Amino acid sequence: MFVKTYNAALVGVNAQCVTVEVSVEDGSSFSIVGLPDAAVRESYERIMTATTASGYNVYGRRTVINLSPGDLRKEGTAYDLSMAVALIASTKQMKADHLEEYILLGELSLDGKLRPVKGILPIALMAKKHQIKGMVVPKGNGKEGAVVNGVEVYEAETLKEVVEFLDDKTPLQRVVIDTQKEFEQAKLSATYDFADVKGQENVKRAMEVAAAGGHNILLVGPPGSGKSMIAKRVPSILPPFTLEESLESTKIYSVAGKLGLDTTLLVERPFRAPHHSISMPALVGGGTSPRPGEISLAHNGVLFLDEMAEFNRSVLELLRQPLEERTITVARAKATAEYPASFMLVAAMNPCPCGYYNHPTRECTCPAGAVERYLSRVSGPLMDRIDIQVEIAPIPFEKLSEPRPSESSSAIRERVIKARSLQTERYKGEPNIHCNAQLTPKLMRKYAQPDEDGLRKLKIAMDRFGLSARAYDRILKVARTIADLEGSETIKGNHIGEAINYRSLDRDSWGK
Repeated sequence: MFVKTYNAALVGVNAQCVTVEVSVEDGSSFSIVGLPDAAVRESYERIMTATTASGYNVYGRRTVINLSPGDLRKEGTAYDLSMAVALIASTKQMKADHLEEYILLGELSLDGKLRPVKGILPIALMAKKHQIKGMVVPKGNGKEGAVVNGVEVYEAETLKEVVEFLDDKTPLQRVVIDTQKEFEQAKLSATYDFADVKGQENVKRAMEVAAAGGHNILLVGPPGSGKSMIAKRVPSILPPFTLEESLESTKIYSVAGKLGLDTTLLVERPFRAPHHSISMPALVGGGTSPRPGEISLAHNGVLFLDEMAEFNRSVLELLRQPLEERTITVARAKATAEYPASFMLVAAMNPCPCGYYNHPTRECTCPAGAVERYLSRVSGPLMDRIDIQVEIAPIPFEKLSEPRPSESSSAIRERVIKARSLQTERYKGEPNIHCNAQLTPKLMRKYAQPDEDGLRKLKIAMDRFGLSARAYDRILKVARTIADLEGSETIKGNHIGEAINYRSLDRDSWGK
């Protein structure tokens, strides 16, 4: 007898429908075809033992299972349930009337229980696109799939429950979620708040400008000056997630297997802080079977590189393309996948090997030229993609002991949201441009031209500090954001002046 069920394969952060075809005839062999990996081929032992433990007999027959399309690689254990149900139906131990109405997902334990799998959200989105009625998933995966309205999602604990549900014997509990309501209720207050940061007003202001314009930022300062503390609070001043952004990021975490059980949606912008010993595949994604890397897990959020100069230079160079394109394409012999990678880069580093160059009270012990060599560990093209460079000094005791709290993240966020709203309105007719950091040279001539006073100050600064040509564009982009924070359509001299202060490392005198 021939029976088919539906499943799905993950391709990048999306899903593609897979048809599980089972043919049972007289004989005593078992084979799985359709480009299965080792985990799928090993499912034979799990399926046979689980079906027997659940009270079904599928032994003693010639069985062929085809996973279609045959040129798409099938990976993982999520195919267990759909293959087991199709096998039971093909041996006439249940009706096959409803099999083509549902996607069946789940890994089987030897006792017939179902274990959760990853990638439920992109599969649910695919089911909606193909107008498939619903999904049956393991307990714990239901809420993730139910955020997609228009797809019925049922949770089951065992193989027997699934069979009896499809055989119209015992109903399963449908998981129903009001996605918008769930998203709004799940919004939490930020874990970290700028109110905890004493002093460092100039650095906090630079962070506000960076968040308002989506600019990448580099903090340079000695150990203990608060670089990491400030960086961890950046998500608290970024505009809140929209539902669309939340779905995008949740889908990535689902594919990567980093979404907790009973989780519906991510409600806080991601903050990823990989160690400086990270490998290339771990940062940008990849591996034998491509998976999202840290830059994709930071999509719509923040990628924090602490001790940036200690990262392997070849690893850092991989950031250049995604910083420009906002996506990363991972090509491997077995597959090619494209992952989103639109993140705000926040980096921190010491000014020199000993860490105390320009320190107000401690002397730098580095030999001549060491500061310049240390900074050169970060290449010019990568530094060119960092709009704001800020020196951060140690906090004096008087600031640390102040009883009065600093300005809260919520107050800063209000100004950031207002500035972002201006940019959204300004660039609504420009494709793929959402904030000032994404401005192209052509658009800068249209939207980021200073007035006469601003142009004069910029010329003086270029001559006096020996600023590079690349600094010119960065200053104008940042000045555009500063003007937006002030609600000014014109870039004025004071906006240019503040933006010039955020190009510390471009000055000829720095590090010499």
